[in-house]
Amino acid sequence: MPAEPNQPVTELLQAAQAGDAGAAERLLAVVYKELHQLARARMAHLPPGQTLQPTALVHEAYLRLSDKSDVAWESRQHFFFAAARAMRDILVEQARRKAGPARGGGRHRQELDEACAVLEPPADNVLAVHEALEELEKQDPLKAQIVLLRYFSGLTTAETAEILGLAERTLDRQWRYIRAWLLKRLG
Repeated sequence: MPAEPNQPVTELLQAAQAGDAGAAERLLAVVYKELHQLARARMAHLPPGQTLQPTALVHEAYLRLSDKSDVAWESRQHFFFAAARAMRDILVEQARRKAGPARGGGRHRQELDEACAVLEPPADNVLAVHEALEELEKQDPLKAQIVLLRYFSGLTTAETAEILGLAERTLDRQWRYIRAWLLKRLG
């Protein structure tokens, strides 16, 4: 994220939340470019052939965020963290739809008896990462936030460290551990 002062975005968030429609429009104009960069960075990791484009991902994420009237936006960082989470959720939902039973998902009907009931991990990378991230979130919420900001938002080590209030060196050490854990979990 560019080094832009936090105050204007925070003020716009609070005004929009208070019902100021003009503030909501101004907020979108201020954060749109950054949200689009986040979406492009995240979608660059996806396999080719995606039907969802970065612009559509930004719009859907912004709609979800603007519907959250019960959330008190504390800061610009809080908003972008929520945006990254919304984008992740949208991508996971899309992956589930693609792999779901309505499209077949490469599944074949098979009668199961008690001896052969085996669960297979999801074929799609997004779902596998999502499940691993849920497990990591239960074990260590901070590490899950690091993955969300680095992997799903495409933020640098410095940007992530700033948002989470960590030293870059500490974050770098955490990121190395997380990558090793994910490789083991997904490998």
